[in-house]
Amino acid sequence: MVDLWLKDFVEREALERLQLQRLRSVLERVYANVPFYKQSFDAKGVKPSDLTCLADLAKFPFTMKKDLRDNYPFGLLASPKRDIVRIHASSGTTGKPTVVCYTQNDIDIWAETVCRAMQMGGLTENDTVQVGYGYGLFTGGLGAHYGAERLGAAVVPASGGATSTEKQIMLIRDFDVTAICCTPSFFIHMIEVAEKMGVNFKDTKLRHGFFGAEPWTAEMRRIIEEKTGIKAHDIFGLSEIMGPGVANDCECHNGLHVFEDHYYPEIIDPDTGEVLPPGHEGELVFTNLTKTGMPLIRYRTRDISSLTYEKCKCGRTLVRMARVSRRSDDMLIIRGVNLFPGQVESVLLDIEGVSPNYQLVVTRTKALDELEIKVEVAPEMFTDEVGRLEKLRALIAANVKKMIGLSAKITLVEPGQLERSTGKAKRVIDLRNQNG
Repeated sequence: MVDLWLKDFVEREALERLQLQRLRSVLERVYANVPFYKQSFDAKGVKPSDLTCLADLAKFPFTMKKDLRDNYPFGLLASPKRDIVRIHASSGTTGKPTVVCYTQNDIDIWAETVCRAMQMGGLTENDTVQVGYGYGLFTGGLGAHYGAERLGAAVVPASGGATSTEKQIMLIRDFDVTAICCTPSFFIHMIEVAEKMGVNFKDTKLRHGFFGAEPWTAEMRRIIEEKTGIKAHDIFGLSEIMGPGVANDCECHNGLHVFEDHYYPEIIDPDTGEVLPPGHEGELVFTNLTKTGMPLIRYRTRDISSLTYEKCKCGRTLVRMARVSRRSDDMLIIRGVNLFPGQVESVLLDIEGVSPNYQLVVTRTKALDELEIKVEVAPEMFTDEVGRLEKLRALIAANVKKMIGLSAKITLVEPGQLERSTGKAKRVIDLRNQNG
């Protein structure tokens, strides 16, 4: 058993001394090697030597996703190109992809923090871990893979779209898989397919799931655990900072511990950029402390969270971030009302007979925004009793309006009717620019 988990219990004072030392080092590194950062620091009137305490980081400028695209592909490198051993990138569906580069040092750190995340969830070298995240330019698959190998566990590299859902289930059963890594929406889909195949996950060796890459709710965790008997863990990461393994929840499920000896977190007011005190909700910002290939300074994630520095009941001293349930940039504005998909999900999962599969369709008719919520419901709801469906539809509509203050058209569909994905679920279809 590797003893990396001991780093999670370091005394707070010692951790902050280490953070300050590493912050100074990374600021000096980017100032000396990355023209973008030299220019942005100079424009802000700050130099690395101005960091005398952790609070001084607030003096330094933010990095935005746009900055990565503007410096595509290698304009933010802080190491010579010859030292880069891995290049990952986003899909680039909105223009140039976001490129992230890694030295061997970075790969080793990435494997370490994912390993610590899995240890936090209770895995050991005796486990068999099936990786259902996509391999390739997306960081999820290889990040989970390297972390499980660093732990000493056996790895089943099933990937996402490359392997059918039926085969994923077959591998779990035949290979005595004890842990699965994938998006929560894909695992919900696996549960549905397994039921059709006559497979009960409670009859397999599967005991743990590490779910991330998209926001999900406590209600979804409850459904997953009740239907499968596994422990559902929330693993958080983002490609721009490293990939999966930036944070993970422990057995207390009371926030996710950030591996802050490598990733320094802040919470800011998304409108003013002001750093907010512990416990206040705002936008999550990260600074790389140990990455050498392409470290980012004060990267704005657009994820909404909060930070708690009190020691956890598990004994870990690492700061805890609240589960990310929404992002500031996936917010919909409908008839002047701010709406996040997670709000709708929380309403749906409180209603018996409704599945976690839903889709928000936004259209515009004569300058008026219209919201349709398509919801999959249990097969038994589709009976000869028409009134039963109508009552369910009315209940969902009433609860949605109570939660978000909007009237929505509710469309009930049978299980399997909404499109499934092996990656992140597509919850929102915004057609307003297409129909005027």
